[in-house]
Amino acid sequence: MKLPLPVFDMHLHLPYSGEDLWGAWGTHLAQRYGAEKLALWNERNARAQEGWWRAYGFPLPDSPQPGPAECARRYAEEVERYGLLGLVFLTGGGNERLAETLRPYPKLHGFAFEADPFRPEAAAELRRGVEELGLKGLKLFGPALLRPLDDPALDPVWRVCEELQVPVLIHFGPLGGGGGVAGGVNISPMRLHEVAKGYPAVPFIVPHFGCGYLNDLLQLMWACDNVYVDTSGNNEWRRYVWPEPTLKDLFRRFYELFGPERILFGTDASWFPRGWVLKYFEEQYRAAAEVGIPEAHQRLIFAGNAMRLLRIG
Repeated sequence: MKLPLPVFDMHLHLPYSGEDLWGAWGTHLAQRYGAEKLALWNERNARAQEGWWRAYGFPLPDSPQPGPAECARRYAEEVERYGLLGLVFLTGGGNERLAETLRPYPKLHGFAFEADPFRPEAAAELRRGVEELGLKGLKLFGPALLRPLDDPALDPVWRVCEELQVPVLIHFGPLGGGGGVAGGVNISPMRLHEVAKGYPAVPFIVPHFGCGYLNDLLQLMWACDNVYVDTSGNNEWRRYVWPEPTLKDLFRRFYELFGPERILFGTDASWFPRGWVLKYFEEQYRAAAEVGIPEAHQRLIFAGNAMRLLRIG
């Protein structure tokens, strides 16, 4: 199937068993209130996830999911099926496993994921991930961390990003959708302000159009031109803010304020049998076209910007 323009997807997750979405936040909840209450919220979150999968007409995830190697093989087939220029997997069962799994496929790329960037060895692990394993950047989940991202204890991590010239993608806003985490010291992308100012050569990427923190992200990008936005996911968060923005509103606002160079396309694709989410691409492509973004600028948003940041091609 031929897509209407070149596409490089900046935001995917390779399925793996034992995924711990909540990180330190989940550990804290279980220790303070009991593991059974964490399990209860995991169950409620799973039900909410299933609800929106059905609403979108997606097949439910296979249980269990195929192993990482099989998932990578299937995604390599998706690349050929749609003529994609490349895919970036932000998580995938650990840096070593992800790098090994993606190695046979030159159009599949990975980021180093750090569940606890405050641990003493985090900076060294990031360096190893980039220099030895060939990973392209750093992925963090802000709401899953109990300490603020502008804590000086993270300076060694940011310095490695600065030295190696790799981007950092950090999730802000509600984590996991319905039943998930909607608070914490790192819930707003504005927490990144001092860090982005302190490391102006590091590209910081905020996904999902800010995931409910649209105004904070717009002001952060106004203040820090090294902050980028990605478009990934179903952007269901729009239903929980008022007035509810459309995808066209989001593309129009970011494009008018910041131009095409700081917008990165993504789908947030993960599990099978859904695979790469053509529906998300179609929705976003239509929105970008309908607000009048010229094709040359669409090519930057849907492929060129990400490839430039990652120094690919």
